Amino acid sequence: MYHHAPLLCPTFEHAPQELLINEMAENGKNCDQRRVAMNKEQHNGNFTDPSSVNEKKRRDREERQNIVLWRQPLITLQYFSLETLVILKEWTSKLWHRQSIVVSFLLLLAVLVATYYVEGAHQQYVQRIEKQFLLYAYWIGLGILSSVGLGTGLHTFLLYLGPHIASVTLAAYECNSVNFPEPPYPDQIICPDEEGTEGTISLWSIISKVRIEACMWGIGTAIGELPPYFMARAARLSGAEPDDEEYQEFEEMLEHAESAQDFPSRAKLAVQRLVQKVGFFGILACASIPNPLFDLAGITCGHFLVPFWTFFGATLIGKAIIKMHIQKIFVIITFSKHIVEQMVAFIGAVPGIGPSLQKPFQEYLEAQRQKLHHRSEAGAPQGENWLSWMFEKLVVVMVCYFVLSIINSMAQSYAKRIQQRLNSEEKTK
Repeated sequence: MYHHAPLLCPTFEHAPQELLINEMAENGKNCDQRRVAMNKEQHNGNFTDPSSVNEKKRRDREERQNIVLWRQPLITLQYFSLETLVILKEWTSKLWHRQSIVVSFLLLLAVLVATYYVEGAHQQYVQRIEKQFLLYAYWIGLGILSSVGLGTGLHTFLLYLGPHIASVTLAAYECNSVNFPEPPYPDQIICPDEEGTEGTISLWSIISKVRIEACMWGIGTAIGELPPYFMARAARLSGAEPDDEEYQEFEEMLEHAESAQDFPSRAKLAVQRLVQKVGFFGILACASIPNPLFDLAGITCGHFLVPFWTFFGATLIGKAIIKMHIQKIFVIITFSKHIVEQMVAFIGAVPGIGPSLQKPFQEYLEAQRQKLHHRSEAGAPQGENWLSWMFEKLVVVMVCYFVLSIINSMAQSYAKRIQQRLNSEEKTK
């Protein structure tokens, strides 16, 4: 049986930025043409019809998509368990081949544990560092979960960061101060004993109060965009068949770029061309606005071998600084005191059901004011927690669905391993 050599394409790791942009498109296009030409599988000396190959891939994809908990629960759980074991085995093998790094990490961990538990004057600094580390790790972790692409993704801005910024905004206008006592802030917000005067709260003071949480979340989202970049880069350098459906769709999009007519395909092509032709500032523009197609930007940068720091630097600046300030300002303005009062009044003006809808919101806001002024035990109205109860249940439902989507995704990944093994066995017969 005939075997072709791996397709290797030129890299631009050390090329100047101005040369990178020009050469990237030319060499990338040539390499794409060679890849498409070599995509035809040769079996017993005859080329397989590409249409039959694509049809086989489509059937395999549909078969995998049926492996979900609500359709095939036993098979899904079985495949999920087997995929977990495969991943653990792969990571164990990788760690075994990097014993020096593992030993260094364990030694560092032992030193940190000893420093943490040994009594001494340093404990005040240890506690301060621990507090900051947990705060940063919490928000960075939520940012990673929001963009890393596990399952359906967890919308942590809507579930965690957005409500936190809204709570700080409402409390700032109620207390006329952002100097909330620590502790219990940030776990709980209460007004300081000496409140400020009316009108002293500004947009900038609230932005400064939530800057750390928002920037850490933005850094997490930037880190979460790295897997598509590394996957596409590795596939391009090795010349191997991509083991990712998004990457396959990206290559198909490049192949049929001229004939694309529908809006989603044209939007994806616009993002790809912006990133490819403009480089750093194109990536920065895509990362600085809420953009559901940014995964395509990561795949494009990896596919065209854009240097790592060009991609990650632009992504970090765009997501952790520019986009984060846009989102913060939007939430703060939306939940400022006069806007909230106007929204509640507007709800009350709805004919027929307005007053009945307005009352729970008024009771909820009044209860929040009492909590801020340490009076929640004395006069909190009964039944005022139904809005917060609904939001808590919404968070639980979305987190559970996120976990279920991860189980389904990992089960489908194991099914794909089986299909690839069967296809390989068919080719060798």
